[in-house]
Amino acid sequence: MKKTAIIIALIAAGLVGTYYQFGGQEVKPTPKPSAPATPLDELRYPAGAPQLSAIHSETLPQLPVPLADPLNAKISYNEDVTARISAPISGRVVSIKAQLGDAVKVGQVLLVMDAPDLGSAIADAEKANADARLKQLSLQRAQVLYQGEAIARKDVEAAQSDYASAGAEARRAALKLRNLAPQGYSAEGYALRSPIAGVVAQRAVNPGEQIRPDLADPLFTITNPSKVWVTVDLPESLLAKAEIGNPVSISVDAYPDAHFAGRIEKIAPALDPVTRRISVRCSVDNSKNLLKPEMYAKVTLLAEADETAFRIPNGAIVSNGLYSYVFVEIAPGVLKKRRVVLIAQYRDYSYASQGVGAQDKIVTAGALLLNSELSAAK
Repeated sequence: MKKTAIIIALIAAGLVGTYYQFGGQEVKPTPKPSAPATPLDELRYPAGAPQLSAIHSETLPQLPVPLADPLNAKISYNEDVTARISAPISGRVVSIKAQLGDAVKVGQVLLVMDAPDLGSAIADAEKANADARLKQLSLQRAQVLYQGEAIARKDVEAAQSDYASAGAEARRAALKLRNLAPQGYSAEGYALRSPIAGVVAQRAVNPGEQIRPDLADPLFTITNPSKVWVTVDLPESLLAKAEIGNPVSISVDAYPDAHFAGRIEKIAPALDPVTRRISVRCSVDNSKNLLKPEMYAKVTLLAEADETAFRIPNGAIVSNGLYSYVFVEIAPGVLKKRRVVLIAQYRDYSYASQGVGAQDKIVTAGALLLNSELSAAK
C-alpha cells in the first residue's frame, strides 16, 4: 500500500514514465491538457495592459493610386462665373442693397448712388433728341419749299446735313447714357446692378462713400461658389504625368479627412523661368460650398479612378528584409503581424494592393513597439 501511494504521488507530479504497473495491470495515465501555444506572429495583451494605451488602430481608406506626392495648391475663384463690379461714373453712395453672402439675380440692384454725371448724361441725351427732332422738321420744310421751287437745292442738302449731324449726336448721347445705366435709371439715383447671378463674395464700399471709376479694387465681387478652380505649380519632372482630363485628389486643412475629386482643366503653355514650374488649373465640384477661395490645398495626381488601393500611413509599416508588414487588430488585445504588398510608396503614405481588407483595423500608431516585442518574444 505504501508503494502504491508513492507511485500515485509520482504520477501526479509527472516524475514517472508514461506507463506503470498497478494491481498487476499496465495503466496509462490521462495527460494534463496544455494551454494552446500563441502563434509566432501574434501578440496577446490582457485588458488594461499598458502597451494598449500606446497603440492606435483604424480602418484604411481605399483610394485611387497617386502618381506622385501631394503638391501645394491654392483655391481660387472660377473666373468663368465671377464678376468684379465697379461703378462707371463718380458719385456718392446713398444706400447698399446687397450684403456679403447674399444671393443675387441678374440685374439686381447692388447699390444706389447720387451721380451728377448721370444727370448730365440724361440732359445731354434729351437735348440731342430735341435737336434731332428740330433738324428733322427743318429738313421736311426745306423739301416742301424745294418742290415749290422756293429754295435752291443746296438749301435742302444743308438741311439734310444738319439733320444727319443731329441724329449722330443723339445716338452718341443715347449710347453714353446706356453705358452708364444699362438697366435704366430712376429718380432715386444711379443703380449699380449685378451682371450675373451668384453670391456676394466681397463688398468694398460703404454708405456715404465717394467712389470713382478708377478705384483699384472692385466695389463688389459676385461669384458662383459651387464652382471653383484649384491652381497648382507643377514641377517640370512631373509634366509627363499631367494631361488634360486626368483625375486629381484635393485636400485642405479645414477638412483633413475629406478628399475632393477634380480633373485637370488647363495646362499653361510655358514654364516659369524662375521656379521651373508650370501652372496647372483643376476644376472641382464644390456643390456643398466647403472649399473657399484663397484656401491652401494639396493636390495629388492620380491614375485612373478605377485603380484603387488601401492607403497606409508609413508609420504603420514595418520592414523585414525585402518584405513589408502591418499589425492587424483581429480581436481586442490580439494583434497579428501580416505581410502586405505595396504598389506605391511616397513621403507620408504607401498604397497596398494585397494583405489588408476594407474591414481590417490596422495599427497606425505603435507598430514599431509591437514589432520589438514580437521579436523579443521569439
